[in-house]
Amino acid sequence: MEFTFTQQEEAFREEVDRFLKTELPADWAENSMHWPGGYGTMELGDEEKKKISRDFKQKLAAKGWLTIAWPKEYGGHGHSYMEQAIYDERISYYRAPGWGIATSIAGPSILHFGTERNKQDWVPRIASGEIEMWLGYSEPNAGSDLSGIQTTATEDGGEYVINGQKTWSTMAHMSDYAWLIARTDPTGHRHKSVSLFVVDNQTPGITIRPLINIAGEHSFNEVFFDNVRVPKENMIGQKNMGFYYLMTALDFERLLVGVGGFRSVFERFLDHIKKTERDGAPLGKDPLMRRKMAEIAIEIETAYLFFWRTAEMLDKGQIPSVESSALKLLTTGLSRNMANVFMEILGPHGLLMPGSKWAPFNGLSPRGYLDCISATIGAGTSEIQRNIIALRGLGLPAK
Repeated sequence: MEFTFTQQEEAFREEVDRFLKTELPADWAENSMHWPGGYGTMELGDEEKKKISRDFKQKLAAKGWLTIAWPKEYGGHGHSYMEQAIYDERISYYRAPGWGIATSIAGPSILHFGTERNKQDWVPRIASGEIEMWLGYSEPNAGSDLSGIQTTATEDGGEYVINGQKTWSTMAHMSDYAWLIARTDPTGHRHKSVSLFVVDNQTPGITIRPLINIAGEHSFNEVFFDNVRVPKENMIGQKNMGFYYLMTALDFERLLVGVGGFRSVFERFLDHIKKTERDGAPLGKDPLMRRKMAEIAIEIETAYLFFWRTAEMLDKGQIPSVESSALKLLTTGLSRNMANVFMEILGPHGLLMPGSKWAPFNGLSPRGYLDCISATIGAGTSEIQRNIIALRGLGLPAK
């Protein structure tokens, strides 16, 4: 199937493209260190880069682009999901700071199953870019099977008291609130006993400790909750329905694949091998190199088809649960394949990290090689995605 944009969609794509070229520094994409599809090396940067990111996101919020497909009454502009996908693709292509947990996961989830009070409390602040969140899902003994969480939320008057630990908490130290799941009925069914909360990071009893990742950066954290008191109104939706809400939230997360980032990095690398010679001949003339690059190009085009397909389904009111898992499975595999191929082609130079004047792409390739390890784990492992496709898509038996 060939996807083509309507005149309105094409005009919107051109508008986003012009905006990004005008508002971002000319060398922003070239100097980006974020590997497409990865979870471990986020776009941290120095204080100047962080300020550029904050200012840029405020410009996006002013245009209503942080919440493109949201209803107008909740801060959106009523764009289609296809236009949302076009925006996401362009943002990721230019490696721009245009998404976050609050706008991409928490906000849409609250709009789907939050109470009216939830929507009033959180949606306007998310839509304005005022707050950012981190995902309080994984625990030391609960990752792929989140029904095994042990963090508890005990009702006490007008509050819940939260105790427990979260781990692999990406960017918790740079966020304002936790998007947290906790067990609210210790004796209930494992799927009918957890609830979702929004928890202020500044609440007494929260301790955030860094987990330095394989690339030597502080993007992950372990977070401890010691008698943390949270207002009842910070519960999202209904009590003990959090696991089911979480499944929808995970579908939103799996759509955050940044397909444009794959194409952007691929184009930069393709330009490199065209200009680089080995043994007196351009790398781009080597049949083996050409075959490897052709295979990556085909995977990228396949990822785009899955990406546009999910947007089309959302516009038709369909839930792309299986498709989001397939998209996540495909793109995280692509992340690893790209890293492996690039490192193989670069040879010894592929080992040079940022800071070396001889490092191609400022050392992006070795960082990507390390980062892609996390790609097939975050938002549900590849094994979990295959199970979802088998059970929900192919109708295979669970046992």
